[in-house]
Amino acid sequence: MAAVGDSDAYLGFDFSTQQLKVVAIDRDLNVIHQSQVHFDSQLPEFGTEGGVHVGADGLTVTSPALMWVKVRVRPRDAGSGLRLLPGAGAQHGSVYWKNGAAAVLRGLRHQHVLAGVFQDCFSVRDCPVWMDSSSGLQCERLQQAAGGAGKLADITGSRAYERFTGSQIAKMREGRPREFQDTERISLVSSFAASLFLGGYAAIDYSDGSGMNLLDIRSKTWNEALLEAVCPGLDVLLGTPLPSASVLGAVSSYWVRRFSFSDACKVVAFTGDNPASLAGMRLRQGDLAVSAPERQLRERHFHRHPRPESAASSARRLDFKNGSLTRERLRNRCADASWERFSAALRQTPLGNDGYIGFYFDVMEITPPAVGVHLFDADDNEVGRVSCECAWLCACVRVLPGTRILATGGASRNKDILQVLSDVFNAPVYAADVSDSACLGSAYRALHGTLAPQSGVSFFDILKKAPEAQLAATPQPHAHQVCAHTHTHTHWPGEEQKKMDENEKNWPVCKAPAAFTVDFQRKKNQQDVRR
Repeated sequence: MAAVGDSDAYLGFDFSTQQLKVVAIDRDLNVIHQSQVHFDSQLPEFGTEGGVHVGADGLTVTSPALMWVKVRVRPRDAGSGLRLLPGAGAQHGSVYWKNGAAAVLRGLRHQHVLAGVFQDCFSVRDCPVWMDSSSGLQCERLQQAAGGAGKLADITGSRAYERFTGSQIAKMREGRPREFQDTERISLVSSFAASLFLGGYAAIDYSDGSGMNLLDIRSKTWNEALLEAVCPGLDVLLGTPLPSASVLGAVSSYWVRRFSFSDACKVVAFTGDNPASLAGMRLRQGDLAVSAPERQLRERHFHRHPRPESAASSARRLDFKNGSLTRERLRNRCADASWERFSAALRQTPLGNDGYIGFYFDVMEITPPAVGVHLFDADDNEVGRVSCECAWLCACVRVLPGTRILATGGASRNKDILQVLSDVFNAPVYAADVSDSACLGSAYRALHGTLAPQSGVSFFDILKKAPEAQLAATPQPHAHQVCAHTHTHTHWPGEEQKKMDENEKNWPVCKAPAAFTVDFQRKKNQQDVRR
């Protein structure tokens, strides 16, 4: 890790699914440092693939808690100029601290190696993460306790999802009662990471807490009925949620003595990677943000959560699971693991792929709840453009004239993928020089948190001089034929289609064009399903 220097630096961490990333900026918002630790390649002893372990059932997905502790970053190189330390963590994941772990956090000494100290501090060693789809039964119970899916969404911002933390905690309590009994605190990945720097249990912030199906997004308090449905006394295990801008306390003396942090450095509440990305993308009214590893669905699957950079505002978000790892699998299979060849295939394939389409669900998708590779190509020609175009065609967000699409995530560096995105939405696509928007958002939060108490300046005013996202792609002349705007749509089987039809009149959506209309049920018996 290159040295940042001893002048004022504003650091942002992101404990994501596949890697730990760090970005530092100076007071003028220039990026002065970037680094990352890739879990699979640099911590091979944990045996992860894409940062996770997938269970034999194909539904249970976890990450080792100790892996996040053992990441070998060298914060010494950040210099002594750090004044405020915020960060982000993979949203929805949960960490289960064992009885007695708080004393270990408080007792950290600079001679200690974190991985050794925390070896026995987790009652559950493998933590459920956002890719998990194994808590369907608990989701149903949670929605019943709320009075239905709509009521739960009204309270928490989302209907019940298997990856959301509330249902995961309920499943843990039922399936592993001994380990649950030995738990003294439950953290999100974000508050877990903040706890390591704080030397004590860090509070869950409002923004990340809204991804649990437990927080009342209006009162910003835990909903008692939902807590009771998951586990009586759960509020004690979770602690009191706090605003995202909360200063939790001074950084632990461990970091001061071992890594030369300033003893004046304060730890700010960490938040989820998705909310932090919004802070890093500097969205204007009417902008549409697309994170390349994640993709969008219909309005009834929006998640609403408070924004970390502005307590008075909220954001609406849509998620999809099968993103970057699915693209990488197809690249490996169809393009000899070469992004150059993958991009060449995109350029050589016509807009709309001549009407052929495929659905690539390597893990259980959110909507539709399906898994496998469903191909609708009579000749079984599996090409790169299908995997990208179909992804964006699933997005049912109305793109109005003048809309900018801001792309982030690793794939935002691939101009050919961005071109497909632009063609499908028939809108210009912009990308920032720094693709790690969660890290950047955390660093922006650090700068704002330092200056705001003195000047009262808003988060958005501070970012006025930040580098603008650059135009990366514009729609091709006939892109409107691919842009989802006609009154046809993809057909899903059974109850899923029925629910969609019932809500169709309320969708502010773009519909898939006729060339992409697929009778899923009719084709199902012809599909080539692979894992």
